Amino acid sequence: MGRLRWKKNFTSKIENDLQDKIQVPIEKDKLSGNLDKDFNHIKQLFEGAQDFAYRELKICSSNSAVILFLNGLVNVERMELHVINPLNSCNRELLKPSELTIGQIKAVISSAQVSHGGTFQEVIDQILSGGTILLVNGFGEALFISEQYWEQRSVDEPVSESVVLGPREGFTENIRTNASMIRRRLKTTKLKMEYMKIGTHSKTEVAITYLEDIAQASIVEEVRSRLKRIDIDSIEDSGYIVEFIEDQPFSVFPQVLQTERPDRVVGNLLEGKIGIIVANSPFVLIVPITFFEMMNSPEDYYGRFIMTSFIRFIRYLFLVIALLFPSIYIAVTTFHQELLPTNLLFSVASSREKVPFPAVVEALLMEITFEALREAGLRLPKPIGSTVSIVGALVIGQAAVEAGIVSAPLVIVVATTGIASFMFPNYALTGAIRLLRFFMIFFSAMLGFYGILLGVLFIMVHLVQLRSFGVPYLAPVAPLKFNNLKDIFIRVPWWKMEDRSQQTGKRNLRRLGTRNRKY
Repeated sequence: MGRLRWKKNFTSKIENDLQDKIQVPIEKDKLSGNLDKDFNHIKQLFEGAQDFAYRELKICSSNSAVILFLNGLVNVERMELHVINPLNSCNRELLKPSELTIGQIKAVISSAQVSHGGTFQEVIDQILSGGTILLVNGFGEALFISEQYWEQRSVDEPVSESVVLGPREGFTENIRTNASMIRRRLKTTKLKMEYMKIGTHSKTEVAITYLEDIAQASIVEEVRSRLKRIDIDSIEDSGYIVEFIEDQPFSVFPQVLQTERPDRVVGNLLEGKIGIIVANSPFVLIVPITFFEMMNSPEDYYGRFIMTSFIRFIRYLFLVIALLFPSIYIAVTTFHQELLPTNLLFSVASSREKVPFPAVVEALLMEITFEALREAGLRLPKPIGSTVSIVGALVIGQAAVEAGIVSAPLVIVVATTGIASFMFPNYALTGAIRLLRFFMIFFSAMLGFYGILLGVLFIMVHLVQLRSFGVPYLAPVAPLKFNNLKDIFIRVPWWKMEDRSQQTGKRNLRRLGTRNRKY
């Protein structure tokens, strides 16, 4: 028994010692300047990583040095051309061992970006980010050389936000490429980019971008604060960040706009919004956002304002249809048959004569089947996805009607509702309407039109209370701002939109000059 207790105590002591060693924060360890000691310590940290590579060399044929990098993240040819060859062929008289400085070594390297740091944590971060590290014996600082290279997707047309008129380029997974597409459109020193890293393991690079002379400092600080509070091991996509920074994460309505389009990001930056670019994600986040901006398409600003205003009217009409059409059908056929004309009532009654289910069960069966077909079309390969969803809907609908499971009018209602849900420019908003449609069906099945009215009232109360980084979700309708209604339900001509939104752009309200057009 004593041997077992001693063995257990000894094992616990070893585990505690190892835990203490693991918890020593590596960022506090500075480079010693002893090349062998520093190099061996870094090799121990990368033990088991077979893509970790190094190259030992002599600077001016005298000073020992080593180059550290990760295979697959570095352009080896450029590293040899800009780093190894200049260091091997440098002039011995200009770089004498006794007079050698870190600045002289830095001057020899012909790479465009060369920086330096003095801690192990900086060295590790640079290696993992694709940097090339140069350690020189006798120096307590390492040189960080930017020779990153990895395969990436080319700039293509956005998939989720296609337009007929307007630019055809969309964001990629490379944060530098995404930032450059914004920079190319806003050639001003007022455009700011603030970089930070989120994720203890992934260390995902995140950039906050805004226009300094338009965006409100309080909103920028709030965005910065919410991002810094995120403590997670890995960020794989910008969608991870959305749930951390939303004002009300339990709401079905999106409070952060995700877009693939650089032109849409630029347009929102000019309104005083803040963009959040996340590495490895083609979607840039925009905050704060309102419900009406979710309903606008980038194409609205490239076409004629008359046609754009008509399309927006159709869009809001089909918003009502997508949300309420099935519930109105259930309310009318179950509680309020007197609202239908006599001929239409007889037609609906005859079509439902053989249906064994009540209207609410009938509607739920069709809606769930339609949602399943929609998801199946998204998950299947593109060449057959649309075909399967369309053919499946036609075959199942026709077969269900002939079998007497559902009525023909309900198939029309569900099909019209499905078409209406495709009209929204924002996919996240589409998901919210799809989910709320089921709640409205239950309300109408219990109380008829009174249930529909009650459900709409609940939704409106929730929307009025909702905020996106302190900005009311229904602004500028609630609270009402007449000057900002020019770009809500209709779009007035560009030369009439003199001012920015007072919610986000009040720091610099004026957008246009005074002599654009005389009428």
